[in-house]
Amino acid sequence: MKRNITVAIDGPAGAGKSTVAKKLAAALSFEYVDTGAMYRALTLKVLSLGIDPKDRIGVISTMENTSIDFRDNHIYLDNEQVDKKIRENIINQNVSFIAKISEVRAGMVKLQKQLAKTKSVIMDGRDIGSIVLPQADYKFFITASVEERARRRYKELIEKGETNISYENIREEIELRDHIDSTREISPLIISDGAYVLDTTNKTIEECVEILILQMKEKQL
Repeated sequence: MKRNITVAIDGPAGAGKSTVAKKLAAALSFEYVDTGAMYRALTLKVLSLGIDPKDRIGVISTMENTSIDFRDNHIYLDNEQVDKKIRENIINQNVSFIAKISEVRAGMVKLQKQLAKTKSVIMDGRDIGSIVLPQADYKFFITASVEERARRRYKELIEKGETNISYENIREEIELRDHIDSTREISPLIISDGAYVLDTTNKTIEECVEILILQMKEKQL
C-alpha cells in the first residue's frame, strides 16, 4: 500500500457508519475523521447561542468565529471536548438544517480535504466519496433499513437517559433527515461512483468491519 491511504465512507443517519469507521480505523491504524461530528459541533454552538439553525446568515457568521478540531479521537469545539454533547437528540433534530447551507459545507469540506492530505484517513459523512474525497482509494456506502436505523437510535437514546421520545417519532425524524440529506442542492447524499454498498441491517459491527477489510484486500493498492 502507498504511504497515505484515503477511505471514504458515506451513508444515512443511523446506518452504523461511524461505529464501523471507528473500528476499521483502529484495525488499520488509520486516523478516523467523523465529518458529521463537525456539523454537529457547529449545530451545538448555534443552538447554545440561541440562533435559529435556519438563519443562514447567523449560522455562517457563527461558523466564521468557530474552531473545530480532532485530537486523539476526540472532537473539540473552541478547545472544549464535546463528544457527548453533540450526540444529544436536539442536535439530531437540527443538524441537517445547518449542513445544507452551502457556505457551511464549503468551509467544512476545505478543512476535511486538508486533514486527508497529511495522513492515512478513514473519513465518514454524507458527501465524502462524491465531494470531499472523490479520488479516495476506497469508497464505501453503508446503509440499513429505516426501521432498523430507528430502532438503533431509539435504543441509544433510551440508554443515554433521554425521555419524552418514542420509536415512531425517531423514525419520522430519520425519514425527514433522509429526505433533506438526499434532496438538498449542495452535496446531496448519494452512492458515489465505484462505492461498495454494505447493508448493515442484519449484521454485527464485527461482520461489517471484516467485510470492508476483505474488500480492501481484494482491491489492494
